Amino acid sequence: MDWKRLYRMQAELDQHIMNAIPQTKDEIYDDKVLALYVEIGELANETRCFKYWSQKGPSDRETILEEYVDGIHFILSIGLDLGFHFDDEVLDIPNVDRLTTGFQSVYSAIERLKQSKDRVDYDRLMNQYLALGHVLSFSTDDIVQAYIDKNEKNHERQEQGY
Repeated sequence: MDWKRLYRMQAELDQHIMNAIPQTKDEIYDDKVLALYVEIGELANETRCFKYWSQKGPSDRETILEEYVDGIHFILSIGLDLGFHFDDEVLDIPNVDRLTTGFQSVYSAIERLKQSKDRVDYDRLMNQYLALGHVLSFSTDDIVQAYIDKNEKNHERQEQGY
């Protein structure tokens, strides 16, 4: 994956947003972490993997992929704030047997990173999240293209006062 490109694009979007609000990165760290939790919940909701009581199937692949890259946006943004850049040298995608346990692992990884703000925990979070993408059958190309598309959409939203 072209991590340098994704981090550069995320840094540009983050700067665009920060120029419009009177807060510092330190002041919004907890907001970004909460936003990541929410985005992961939205992704889980679209997959419906935990809805054992429902016969309705998951949302379409494109909707799930867009929700997935929303999480990538926040993980990249948090990494930028902490001074961390994930790269393929620390790529160690764990085996996930069920989406439900994969989501639970991601939530645990977010909480560890929130507390520690540590590089190892950041890399663990990204690897756990990439494992979800793997279970969802998203290729690297799928993720990168969806990220680029959503990043463009997010810039447009900022221009429109979102």
